[in-house]
Amino acid sequence: MQFHLFLPQMRMTMPDLVTRARAAESGGFDGIALMDHLSPPGATGHPMFEAMTTATWLAANTTRLTISHLVLCDVFHQPAVLASQVVTIDHASGGRFELGIGWGSVPDELDRFGVTEDRGRVLVARLGETLTVLKGLWSGEEFEFSGEHHHVRAGMQLPTPLTRIPIVIGGAGPRTIALVAARADWWNCPIYALDRFDELRQQVGAARPSLQQMVAFIPEESRRAEITELVMRRFGHFGAGLVVGDAEQLGEHFAGLADRGVERMYVWMADFADPERLAQFGHEVIGG
Repeated sequence: MQFHLFLPQMRMTMPDLVTRARAAESGGFDGIALMDHLSPPGATGHPMFEAMTTATWLAANTTRLTISHLVLCDVFHQPAVLASQVVTIDHASGGRFELGIGWGSVPDELDRFGVTEDRGRVLVARLGETLTVLKGLWSGEEFEFSGEHHHVRAGMQLPTPLTRIPIVIGGAGPRTIALVAARADWWNCPIYALDRFDELRQQVGAARPSLQQMVAFIPEESRRAEITELVMRRFGHFGAGLVVGDAEQLGEHFAGLADRGVERMYVWMADFADPERLAQFGHEVIGG
């Protein structure tokens, strides 16, 4: 099983983010994933950095981690601009960038910033067109496309990707699952659909399954009650999306998910990815 650190780039400085990315890298994580919002969901009064710029900076300050997002919001990104940005990070990182992308976001955010009034099936269709445009522009050849949402006339972009850029799509709705099966290399199963994982996995084609969970790591038994009480107060509403345990318990938990076919975990640390805890998690859980 691969372990990627989910690191929302909010309430932290850029040096804080770099410190955590480097701690994850030295601790044995395989990758790091950021979020993509115009302001922090549920915390609009707090600072947050832009998704693609932050990804570029973390790529420049690491050497091994895969860099991605869970996930970019399609409607925030014009596809020709996104195609160029992705290839640029791909080259700058030596092929360490994955494109995690989805069709939705917080509805209030879309309204508040005047992004779009579209929802549901319209946004899924738009994402499908975006992926077509990206593939066409990444070919390095002249490309034409006329869709309902996007149009490209004799478009060509160079350079091309160093290799094939992996696509990560998350979701559990029928239209999203169909898009995953047709276009994605990775399918991120939402935690609310974990009870349907076995059923949905049969519908995603060759896409490899991943899962995101918030993790409260108990580094020593004397802190169990304190940590459990704190995370349940803050994040208990996550339900099955939150797992609490020491190294042995977490190891058993992840092994159980691996037995069900989950190939990658996006680990969202409940302590805001404290570097010391990241190192311990890497040594005792990933390395254990």
